[in-house]
Amino acid sequence: MRCDYCYNKDIVFAKKGTITMREALDFLRSRVGLLDGVVLSGGEATAYDLAPFCQAVKEMGFSIKLDTNGTNFDNLKKLLDLHLLDYIALDYKAPKEKFTRITHSHRYDNFSKSLDMLLASGIDFEVRTTLHADLLTPDDINSIINDLQQRGYNKPYYIQEFLETETNIANLQKATLSFDKKAVKNSLEIVWR
Repeated sequence: MRCDYCYNKDIVFAKKGTITMREALDFLRSRVGLLDGVVLSGGEATAYDLAPFCQAVKEMGFSIKLDTNGTNFDNLKKLLDLHLLDYIALDYKAPKEKFTRITHSHRYDNFSKSLDMLLASGIDFEVRTTLHADLLTPDDINSIINDLQQRGYNKPYYIQEFLETETNIANLQKATLSFDKKAVKNSLEIVWR
């Protein structure tokens, strides 16, 4: 994905990592007893086979949270099947009609399968959307809320407002349009971040 508002441009376009898995695990070993958990984020962490890393992290006693866009269904399923994750934050980027335009990806169906899998899995997870008012309208957010409710999602829905950074992929600035929060349905608990 190449979401215009993504602020991790250096990670998304990196050709290789800067530290090895061994270095990361050595660092975590030095933090046993000091930290409770590890967050796997990105770019998209599930673009890689995370199982060996997660197994090593779990053996050290850490909890693992995964931040994901849900488009790598098979890798996500593997991690769930192996019980390697404790919490997931799933990014619902846009309603189906706008998904490709916002993400520059044609992987909505994979995301949709991942959302359904999470709902059936029993794992603790949240759904969140990054809001840039030039990209998403209250109708778009209401469409996401409707979809979540129809699937049986009944937890808080997090809407995180876009923060302007120098490193976002499309060099987006603050939104030129205003967003009417009162037009958002309150049929789910909405948490604004």
